[in-house]
Amino acid sequence: MAPWALVLGSVVSVQVGQAAGKQLAGQAGAFGVAALRLALAAIVLTAVHRPRLPRHRAEWLTVAGLGGAIAGMNLIYPALSRLPLGVAATLQLLGPVTLSLLSARRILDVVPALLAGVGIWSFHGTAGAEPLGTVLALTSGAAMAMYLVLSRRAGSTDTTPAPLALAVAVAASVHMPLGIATAGTALLRPEVLALAAFVAVLSAIVPYSLDFAALRRLPPRVVGVLESLEPAVAGLAGAALLAEFLPPRQWFAIGCVCAASAIAVRSGGQGGPEPGRH
Repeated sequence: MAPWALVLGSVVSVQVGQAAGKQLAGQAGAFGVAALRLALAAIVLTAVHRPRLPRHRAEWLTVAGLGGAIAGMNLIYPALSRLPLGVAATLQLLGPVTLSLLSARRILDVVPALLAGVGIWSFHGTAGAEPLGTVLALTSGAAMAMYLVLSRRAGSTDTTPAPLALAVAVAASVHMPLGIATAGTALLRPEVLALAAFVAVLSAIVPYSLDFAALRRLPPRVVGVLESLEPAVAGLAGAALLAEFLPPRQWFAIGCVCAASAIAVRSGGQGGPEPGRH
């Protein structure tokens, strides 16, 4: 399979998984979805990669930081209970876009900032731009930016997926008490567990594997540009699977942020972020 097709498959898998997660939230609650998704992904990743426990304080801090960032990224699920999928994914992407812009060195690099600003302005006052949901999605995006920085740091000392597997387990331990408090025994219902496994596979395990394979054959920045399509794919997935039909003004905003992300990733400095999954 062509490497670009692997990345696009990853993008589609993530957004279909998040659409399924939004549907599951009606039975298990948003925090319940995040808890089950992370717990099941942690079980699979630790079983496959068999990571050793960190031996030094610096390794523990890296794993804890990654886990905190992944836990923060999963605030996208409570955001989805208040926002359409396409809107939430667009707001989340602003975190990595901002991180790319921080490495800007040329006056031309102001273009993606302007595009992102126009996109944010276009969301203002539109239906579905619920304030708390917006804050949660932006917080998830900030956590995504933190994850990209910390994952690069972890990768400089350990080229295996071991830190990621441990970090997902840490994130699961953060969300599990919230999931139990809000959903209780509903988390143990067979139909909930089955759909949660489906969500975990589509939104975490499959895209991570596809990205890993693609990064062997494509430069990270090319992968990042392709992953900039996620908000647009999210909008389509929301329409097809959740009947969330966005108005033209929101599609314009999504287009602005997708373009801003693609330009920022493509033209950013060497210190810019590499793509990653959560």
